[in-house]
Amino acid sequence: MRTRNKIATGIFLAAGAALVVWALRAPAVSVELAEVTKGAFEQTVSDDGKTRVRERYTVFAPLAGRVERIGLKAGDPVERGQVVAVLAPVAPALLDARSVRELQARVGGAEAQQLRARAEVARVIAQRDQAQADVDRQVKLFKEGFLSATAREQAELALRTAERTVEAARFAEDAAGHELNQARAALARYRSGDVGTRWEVSSPVKGSVLKVIQESEGAVTLGAPLVELADARSLEVVVDVLSQESVAIRPGMPARIELGRGVAPLAGRVRLIEPAAFTKVSALGVEEQRVNVVLDFAEPLDRVQTIGDGYRVEAAIVTHRLEDAVKVAVGALFRDGQGWAVFAVERERAVRRGVKAAQRNGSEAVVEDGLKPGERVVVYPSDALRDGSRIRVR
Repeated sequence: MRTRNKIATGIFLAAGAALVVWALRAPAVSVELAEVTKGAFEQTVSDDGKTRVRERYTVFAPLAGRVERIGLKAGDPVERGQVVAVLAPVAPALLDARSVRELQARVGGAEAQQLRARAEVARVIAQRDQAQADVDRQVKLFKEGFLSATAREQAELALRTAERTVEAARFAEDAAGHELNQARAALARYRSGDVGTRWEVSSPVKGSVLKVIQESEGAVTLGAPLVELADARSLEVVVDVLSQESVAIRPGMPARIELGRGVAPLAGRVRLIEPAAFTKVSALGVEEQRVNVVLDFAEPLDRVQTIGDGYRVEAAIVTHRLEDAVKVAVGALFRDGQGWAVFAVERERAVRRGVKAAQRNGSEAVVEDGLKPGERVVVYPSDALRDGSRIRVR
């Protein structure tokens, strides 16, 4: 009887001790988890920008007089040589020596512009030839197995961009030649003394009307702007980024250009980082030093119909990319002295673990040591979480 009582007493005491331990142990901490993955990692510089036509041409009045009402509207197509405005000279103001000198200076300026355009054509043709040679080498190395498909595709993309640059340069050369012919013709008209007839102003390029500056009939001075013309589908993107971020950007870097909701991002490439910064006041009233970065579209705009000059876009310039990187959510990292640490999940407990986070972007970090793909970590750990704490997935 005594033995039975002792056993019952022992069971009762053990149950009581277990109950006390269960009541005193720390409750599980509610957490969110994220999985460590492996894949491509990108560091980007992202900001808002806007589109603009690559080559904008303003048609000016070649002589002083009275312009007739311009019937063109924004968006109307124009052909090269098409009459866009008609001037009726007014005597005797058109015959003064000052106007002649102004026209002579305009002829000289047009000749210099034509020489500059020719030099630009020669320069971009040399760049295109170099890009073609690079593609030929890359294709040969790819066939022999010494080069990745990505490097070959980048070389082909650079060649396509160089070819479009050549087209734009030749476009500018034609326009400069037209301007020179107009200036010479106007000067010849002055010298001949034939000012009684109307003067037709023609388009220097094939494109469309961006803006009619002088729509109504009225008097205009020599060199007054009349119409803005451009190829509305020959676009580039201008993105102003912080000057601290621009130091990581180089010409040729790839970019993603988002045009709007429902439209897949278009591929782009950095063509130019402007050498001069400017001051811009942010929405919070803070003065910032910003730099314009010019992007070229690296694919045709055929699948985007409603885009033109001055459209707002969002651009992400890829400054660094790793193909097979071990990645963890940035929200899982916290400072541990001079380094970084995470709470990894082991047997439903949070285990503090030091990691080496080499590079980060807005959402992910590359982990070189301390974690393996497939492991789970706590995201945004709270102050209640300690090494060894029990966790409960929220």
